[in-house]
Amino acid sequence: MRKASLGTLFLTVFLDLVGFGLVIPFLPTMARDMGSSDFLAAALSSCFSLMQFLAVPFWGRLSDRVGRRPVLLWSIAGSALGMVFLGLAQTLPLLFLARLFSGFATANIAVAQAYIADITTPENRSKGMAVIGIGFGLGFMIGPFIGGELGRFHIMGHQGTLPAFVAAGLSAINFVMAWRLLPESLAKENRSTRKRVLVDWQALRDVKAYPGVRAVLFIFFVSTFWFAGVQALFRLFTLDAFGMNVTDTGRIFGLVGLVSVVVQGGLIGRLNKRFGEVTLITTSIVLLIIGFLLHAACVGRGVPMLILAAMVASVGTALHMPSVSGYVSRSVPADVQGSTLGLMQSGSALARATGPVLWGMLYDGLGLRAPFLIGALALAGLLAISPRLPRIKPTKIA
Repeated sequence: MRKASLGTLFLTVFLDLVGFGLVIPFLPTMARDMGSSDFLAAALSSCFSLMQFLAVPFWGRLSDRVGRRPVLLWSIAGSALGMVFLGLAQTLPLLFLARLFSGFATANIAVAQAYIADITTPENRSKGMAVIGIGFGLGFMIGPFIGGELGRFHIMGHQGTLPAFVAAGLSAINFVMAWRLLPESLAKENRSTRKRVLVDWQALRDVKAYPGVRAVLFIFFVSTFWFAGVQALFRLFTLDAFGMNVTDTGRIFGLVGLVSVVVQGGLIGRLNKRFGEVTLITTSIVLLIIGFLLHAACVGRGVPMLILAAMVASVGTALHMPSVSGYVSRSVPADVQGSTLGLMQSGSALARATGPVLWGMLYDGLGLRAPFLIGALALAGLLAISPRLPRIKPTKIA
């Protein structure tokens, strides 16, 4: 039962992320084509994440009350609608509205993480969380690659229309599969009885009771804040620094996704058992810093150095997310996992909403290298915190 559920959830996350990844290579240049500045192109990514910031804790709390399955099904259906809206958008305001709707409807990552927490034992939690990471990695490997290839064909006057419609079709297939194959993971006796509120201030207060959780949530916020800027403007960076087209940019995204899959699919479980989440979180930050510095250094030095920079940063992010998720989920009881992981992802969404805005301002005002150098300095500050996180002892099952 557990293996079947985990495999089905993997397919659900994978198809969802393939559809999401399809639109990544062309969104910034699509905004440019509609008359936006680089700052507004970054804000396009921010508005999606802003809605996720507002919606993630709501969906997480709702899943604690009604179960994971209905919330996941709604988010998949919402993803299909959002992609259709995106494909039909012909003006910059409509493009923003499409991303706002998708951000609200598809804020399901915390629910997927809570699903995994429901069906895995504590000592295998980080390995289970890596399933989402593998889905992300495969989605970002296949999705942007296909999106870049499809972006060569202009439908309705835009390069992003065809990838958006293909993404909508994948979401429709995903919905049918999840409806038929994805069972409920949260038993009725383990469901929360908390009142439904728009903002769960109690969840913010609750994390104080769990040692290390507040600190690791802060680490996750800061690292996501800076890396979100890379994702939001990477297409513009490859265009401005190397004259790269959307297809070649999609191929770099594909390579980055492959690296992520190798790390999270084959290494994260063994690395976690040997070193633990705290060591992996610290290592991931170091790799992100190196990746940022390499990005800054690669301007004027050729595409091979850009690829190296992207791969190093990819290894860092591949280690970071499942390690943080595993640490948090092992630090809190079952009845608040959805709300706590929702709080974590809400903070991540806020970081993704604000990070690209600052990144866009730095990119416009100080040049291509400045955001990477300032981001590396900010990430270096986290090294004063991460090694001091309380270490979690493995849970022994009788």
